[in-house]
Amino acid sequence: MSVYETVQKRRTIRRFNPQKVALITLRKIVDSARMGPSAMNLQPWEFIIVDSPELVKTVFENTKWAGYLPKEQGPPPAGQEPTAFIVILKNQRFKSKWTGHDIGAAVENMILVALEEGIGSCWIASINRPVIAGLLNVPDDIDIDSVLALGYPAEDPKAFDLDESVKYFRDKEGRLWVPKRSIESVVSHNKFGER
Repeated sequence: MSVYETVQKRRTIRRFNPQKVALITLRKIVDSARMGPSAMNLQPWEFIIVDSPELVKTVFENTKWAGYLPKEQGPPPAGQEPTAFIVILKNQRFKSKWTGHDIGAAVENMILVALEEGIGSCWIASINRPVIAGLLNVPDDIDIDSVLALGYPAEDPKAFDLDESVKYFRDKEGRLWVPKRSIESVVSHNKFGER
């Protein structure tokens, strides 16, 4: 699969199979993050791979999922939770006004490499940072940015051209549908508004 095909296939996954992701694969995913572009090459990131079932359960309990969906449809149900998390950290010693851009590029690298490995992901920023920081012994000079939930997908969300609403939804069969703005609506040629 080409990079373009991988990008087109990528969807957020919120239902996972119970099969564990191998540590060597999780390390490969993180390795792709550290190779991401970074303003001034500061590389402000740190990562914690969480794959212990007890820790995964506690991190999961401190995340919020799918704000647009009804509560019974958002978070993964019992037996379909992620089997690993990568906690994305910001090291304050290396921060700049571009840290958010750096983190975004690093996380996208992880998401795409995970998909190449057949692993689904959900990038979550709505988390209980104090609890997760305490659980994982994160020092005070390191901030938790977000977490990346990982596991083998148990769903196959589909994208479609956005009409009016950006809200994703599940159909009667439980399939997730995600509206995306069309290329015609987001691309100008040479000058803004020229299509």
